[in-house]
Amino acid sequence: MPTPFPFTAVVGQDDLRLALLLNAVSPAVGGVLVRGEKGTAKSTAVRALSALMPDVDVVAGCRFSCDPAGPDPQCPDGPHAETPGTQRGARMVELPVGASEDRLVGALDIERALSEGVKAFEPGLLADAHRGILYVDEVNLLHDHLVDLLLDAAAMGASYVEREGVSVRHAARFLLVGTMNPEEGELRPQLLDRFGLTVEVAASREPEQRVEVVKRRLAYDDHPEEFAGRWAEDEAEVRAKIVAARELLPQVRLGDRALTQIAATCAAFEVDGMRADIVMARTATALAAWAGRTDVLAEDVRQAALLALPHRRRRNPFDAPGLDEDKLDETLDEFAPEDEPEGNSEGDGDGDDDPDGGPDGGGPGGGVPPQDGPHDAPQETKDPQDTQNPQDDAPAGDDREDSPEEPAAAPASGGGAPEEKPVAAGEPFRTKMLSVPGLGEGASGRRSRARTEHGRTTGATRPRGALTKLHLAATVQAAAPHQRARGRSGRGLVVRRDDLRQATREGREGNLVLFVVDASGSMAARQRMTAVKGAVLSLLLDAYQRRDKVGLVTFRKSAAEVALPPTSSVDAAASRLESLPTGGRTPLAAGLLKAHEVLRVERLRDPARRPLMVVVTDGRATGGPEPVQLAGRAAGLHAAEGTASVVVDCETGMVRLGLATELAGRLGGTAVTLDELRADSIAGLVKDVTGTQNTIRRAA
Repeated sequence: MPTPFPFTAVVGQDDLRLALLLNAVSPAVGGVLVRGEKGTAKSTAVRALSALMPDVDVVAGCRFSCDPAGPDPQCPDGPHAETPGTQRGARMVELPVGASEDRLVGALDIERALSEGVKAFEPGLLADAHRGILYVDEVNLLHDHLVDLLLDAAAMGASYVEREGVSVRHAARFLLVGTMNPEEGELRPQLLDRFGLTVEVAASREPEQRVEVVKRRLAYDDHPEEFAGRWAEDEAEVRAKIVAARELLPQVRLGDRALTQIAATCAAFEVDGMRADIVMARTATALAAWAGRTDVLAEDVRQAALLALPHRRRRNPFDAPGLDEDKLDETLDEFAPEDEPEGNSEGDGDGDDDPDGGPDGGGPGGGVPPQDGPHDAPQETKDPQDTQNPQDDAPAGDDREDSPEEPAAAPASGGGAPEEKPVAAGEPFRTKMLSVPGLGEGASGRRSRARTEHGRTTGATRPRGALTKLHLAATVQAAAPHQRARGRSGRGLVVRRDDLRQATREGREGNLVLFVVDASGSMAARQRMTAVKGAVLSLLLDAYQRRDKVGLVTFRKSAAEVALPPTSSVDAAASRLESLPTGGRTPLAAGLLKAHEVLRVERLRDPARRPLMVVVTDGRATGGPEPVQLAGRAAGLHAAEGTASVVVDCETGMVRLGLATELAGRLGGTAVTLDELRADSIAGLVKDVTGTQNTIRRAA
């Protein structure tokens, strides 16, 4: 087994280390979700924590790690006789993103259950992680139904496996840690709320600290055991401190003043539900125990708020997580205990609360809030795609279309050429259902009809591999005619492998929604572009809720570009949309061809995920030889491949040319005006695609 990187050797990341240690002290806190960019020691810190966890006593031979001092009375391996048990280290179990439901919760042998009436159960990862750590890397990429099962087990402390009337239950109490890169997509707010604490991590911008990170990593890679030996003493100290804090935890007093501060803080930040109050109370208690105190102070409440509230403040995926610390301090001061000296909420780490220093023996720790962590880290540098050269943005000469509504250009800094100011998006609104026609087999989601593992049962078939969803009626029907030939005697049904039937189910899938946005001069009217961006933002929000991947192609001047490759990060798409420049001619054909190229590549990468193309344009095509004919031929490529399409007609004015409607006909899709979109009349847009495409196919 490889030597893990020492926890105390992790450079910086004070909030991350503190959150992990608090859960080690009190698993009731509810786990940690670590959010941050790649390469920030998220996985390293989590894996290193396992070496600090105290050993556990287990019943010898029990696959579910029962405690000999109080074995689970419902343990599938029980009942257990009174035995001294054995001691082993706490397990660190990793859940792969591609794990199946059976691998997570365990597998039940349905054939033996039906024929023999026994519960032949093979434990899953939840059983392995009992009384240890369950680590999920890239938790935002995990299928929703697996995340639901995982968080339900973490909340209830038990896992239930139900299969056609046969059930198994076992204890599953573990420290849940998830890591994720927000660029790859967000978790639903309901799932975010189930994690007790959330930490934002970012790489340090201090050269000295970055140098130290590289030195330690290189030293570890060259000689892991020697490097770990240099930190053995610090590791032992932190481990002993965890044990001491666990013993002290039941004695910590959470007074009415602290509870009032907690309640007032949650109310001030308008947090939904009561889970935040409970998590803050448990976190503040763990902070006091970690600092060696039996009283919860205002500084504990403040640090608990910084760890427990930011992810519960998000109302939609476009809100940046975070907490207004000035408002937090004002609330705490307003409800501060009268006998507590001022200034405690901003602890500087020099007091007597934590004489041993921080988690690595030399930094801030205990109940003292680290003030130099990722909360104060510089903002991430902007993507080069978000900012265009002012010379490129400003249409000049023949490249500018005649448009009296062209927005005024903002002066560029430094006295250079004028730079266009991006138009802000309008207020997003609720859209009605869009779906791709037919029956797909893509990733689980909430948009289009698909054959899935979860949903309503529509039939039965012979299992091609391991049986996962038994169709009981079909199985009995298949076995019934052979009972006399099989020598059945008694009440039991003689079932063989060939009799088993797999249930086929229909649910919903997530799709790839590719936005193709016209950013030319004819679209640059400020009022019109505000409405266009508001409509696209509304559809992005809908895509987030329905678990889609999204992509963004824009076209203007003489070319098209992929502003955002297909991704699960809807907020990244919203950011690119916000900074979208406008102006120049309308290379409609280039935009459609670029979209065709993106979809072709995505079909190779993820052939099961069906696309939906949303073209936002007024239908004009200018620039180059025969632009209208080229656009028609490009649209024909999408129609030939059966790509579901919607054209949002942005043409305004008294006289309408109907070019967007013609484009929709060439695409084999449906057209809708901006006014109809704003009036929530998008109902049935893509549903109508089904009838339109079928009509075209019959005519062909």
